This record gives sequence, C-alpha cells and structure tokens, in this order.
Amino acid sequence: CVQPSVPPVPNYKLSMSIPEWLQAIQTYMKMLQYNHTGTQFFEIRKSRPLSGLMETAKEMTRESLPIKCLEAVILGIYLTNGQPSVERFPISFKTHFSGNYFHHVVLGIYCNGRYGSLGMSRRSDLMDKPLSYRTLSDLIFEFEDSYKKYLHSVKKVKIGLYVPHEPHSFQPIEWKQLVLNVSKMMRTEVRKELEKFARDMRMKILKPSSAHSPMKERSRGKSLSPRRRQASPPRRACRRDKS
Repeated sequence: CVQPSVPPVPNYKLSMSIPEWLQAIQTYMKMLQYNHTGTQFFEIRKSRPLSGLMETAKEMTRESLPIKCLEAVILGIYLTNGQPSVERFPISFKTHFSGNYFHHVVLGIYCNGRYGSLGMSRRSDLMDKPLSYRTLSDLIFEFEDSYKKYLHSVKKVKIGLYVPHEPHSFQPIEWKQLVLNVSKMMRTEVRKELEKFARDMRMKILKPSSAHSPMKERSRGKSLSPRRRQASPPRRACRRDKS
C-alpha cells in the first residue's frame, strides 16, 4: 500500500518577500485540497482560546487532510505567527443564492500598507487575494464582485480584530467586531464604515467587543431579519460554502 505524499509545511526563509511567503502558505493549503467529503475532519470551536486553536492547526499539518474555509483561517494564522509585520484578521461573508443562505470566511491580511487574503473555497476567486489592495474596502468589494459571478448576493460582511501573534494566548479570536448589512447600504456608506474601522484597527484602538459585552456587536445598516430562534441548531461555518 503506497502512502499518500504529505506536503511539506512551508518554512519562512529570510530571502523571501512577504508576498512570496504568503504565496507559499496558500500553495501548501491548496496541496492539502478542499474538503468535499461532507465530513469535517477537525473540530473548530470559534470561542476557544487561540492557544487551543493553534494546537488544532498543528494537528492539521500532521494529518494533512483536506480542509474547509474555517480550518484554512486557523491554519493561516498558525503559519503566519512568526511574522509580526503581517497582521491577520477574519473576514466572514453571508450570501444568498437560490433561496438559501451560505456562510464563508477568509483570513484578511494587512502588511506594508496593502491588504490581501488567505483561505480555501470551492471557487478559486473566493479564497486568496494578492497583497495588492490599497484599502480594506477595495478588498471587500473584490470579493463582492467575485460572488456576483456565481449569482450570490452578499448580505452581511463581518470583520474581526487583528489576531495576536502570541500562539500561547488564552484570548479567543474576535470574529465580528464590525458587522455590516451591506445589502441595505450604499457602497459609499460601506466604504466609509470599512475605512473608519480599518483606520482604528491600524491604530490598535479597538478592544474586543466581548470585553465589555459578550452579546453585543458593533452593527451598521438595518437589521436583515428577526433574531434567529433559539430552537434552531447552530449552523456550522462553511457548511454549504458554494463559494
């Protein structure tokens, strides 16, 4: 029985530029492949401390099993941990297509005045984006335009805070510090909100919303729908990532 080849975990070399390093990480994720099986190989609880999620990321590198979008975000954080000049933050999308809602998440990257992303998706233009976008809103609109090709309309965008580079941190990831009901807003309004948020992030003046109120999130635009009934089971991120 021939053992399947295990892709080598990328190592940062001093000769690499940051875009080259990010490309090496993304290439590694693509070698693991997107998980089409319908079975989640790794349990990712978003509320876990960063240290626990980094242990799961280590396990991913050992097991070399296919991954979905949420696992790719955790793995991306793990692999970029040694690069303090690279800021990482989660970007989540809620989209609507053919009567159904879909959830997707990528890892936003900010470095040297430019934005990009790492991630995994069924669709090649809904995961990694080069580190070439001047503003956060340019990056988000690029994703929105990509979604339009698949007739998905973006309903909500959630932006989290920069993830600390301390792998042993007991702090959980802040997944949704800013929530925008983009389908109810003009692009100019969305841009204004994103740029104010991005500026605050760069100045590091934002504190996790959970620090002052675990249930509260900073929201803009009108509410899309009544609050989800408690009886419904929690939806797994990327469960139906047509993206």
